Amino acid sequence: MKILVLNASPKGKNSVTLHTALYLQKLHPEHAFSFLPVGQRIKSYEKDFAPARAALEQADLILFCYPVYTFIAPYQLHRFIELIKADGVDLLGKFASQITTSKHFYDVTAHRFVEENCADLGMKVVRGLSADMEDLLKEQGRKQARDFFDQLVFSCEHGLFAAPPVKAPAREKAVYQPTLSSAAKSKEKDVVIVTNCAPEDENLQNMIADFRAALPFESRIVNLREFPFDGGCLGCFACAVSGKCVYRDGFDGFLRNNIQTADGFVYAFTISDHYTNSVFKCFDDRQFCNGHRTVTHGTPIAYLISGDYRYEPNLRMIVEARSEVGGNYLAGVATDEGDTAAAIAGLAESLAFAMEKGLERPAGFYGVGGMKIFRDLIYVMQGLMKADHQFYKAHGIYDFPQKQWKRIWQMRLVGALMAVPALRKKAGGKMSDAIVGPYQKVVEQAGKMQA
Repeated sequence: MKILVLNASPKGKNSVTLHTALYLQKLHPEHAFSFLPVGQRIKSYEKDFAPARAALEQADLILFCYPVYTFIAPYQLHRFIELIKADGVDLLGKFASQITTSKHFYDVTAHRFVEENCADLGMKVVRGLSADMEDLLKEQGRKQARDFFDQLVFSCEHGLFAAPPVKAPAREKAVYQPTLSSAAKSKEKDVVIVTNCAPEDENLQNMIADFRAALPFESRIVNLREFPFDGGCLGCFACAVSGKCVYRDGFDGFLRNNIQTADGFVYAFTISDHYTNSVFKCFDDRQFCNGHRTVTHGTPIAYLISGDYRYEPNLRMIVEARSEVGGNYLAGVATDEGDTAAAIAGLAESLAFAMEKGLERPAGFYGVGGMKIFRDLIYVMQGLMKADHQFYKAHGIYDFPQKQWKRIWQMRLVGALMAVPALRKKAGGKMSDAIVGPYQKVVEQAGKMQA
């Protein structure tokens, strides 16, 4: 079988992820492996896609190989997918799978992003391998890689592949016209609208115009298409200590001085390729100059999205998870799928209210789970990621349960007492009373505050 490995790591041959593919190549000389360095050479493929087209056409199986960057694949792979679709190369019926390495921070959304785009191309998708960065150094990890490849070959030989996701029904997209009257503007809050709006994005332009009209605060627009990005994140970790990016395009300073200073963020984009135009992914990835620090914690955010958002479950998960992990209050999402004017007006009111009241909400699984992964990662890598380590210490993110000695000993004492049959019988239903007691006091105190 002819296997084309799309090496989407910007590190090229020095990619940790690539070495899993190289390991499998060594074990299976009966298959013809070839490698395309899309991560390092994305600019050359933008100029001439012919070499990539030829490699794609010759392959029986296309293996996407990449590190997970900020919820999805790196910008370089996102851009390569755009080039595939723009070129029109016929991949119908070819098998596709993927190998990723990460610390499992939203690897699931990255895999679904690639699977959805492969389904768009009519490819037969086989579930990929999501490995820890260190798995190849362990026998269990190597066995799992071997098992993955055996299953992959078996699936290709027997025509087994995942059912494609449900597509949005074909519909003629109505042109949205601005209808909202301009509200009086206050300068007490600064709202920045970050967008990748293109000249042809008429709906998005009009949605932004209506949102700015309805918002009771002054707002400004940052169009990412106008920023002179030198390239996507290189994963070089040069910024881990200094916070300074190796690129000289000034993005780190621009991010901190023109965007992160705002009192409210609005992200506005048109859905394409199950996310949006790749320039937004470049923006996402380049924010790694902040490391894993939630530097905008507490700042409310909102989204203006043009497209079939209701049919993009993976994108919805990313939107919700990104706000929870960042500690940002999600004021809502307005789309052009229904009563757009009402949705935009309501979103403007919600964002204004959230900023004025300083609203917060507790993180759910998306936020708690994501931050625990970061917590453990930074604690182990504190020698390299010094800025992250200092930030996590200062903000109490190192909430390791094994250090909660008082709570642990309390539970041991209760457990020991409840292990005695006579005491357990005597306690009866009093355990529930003891547990709820402190909560009752909070409720009583609230009543006194209102009196």
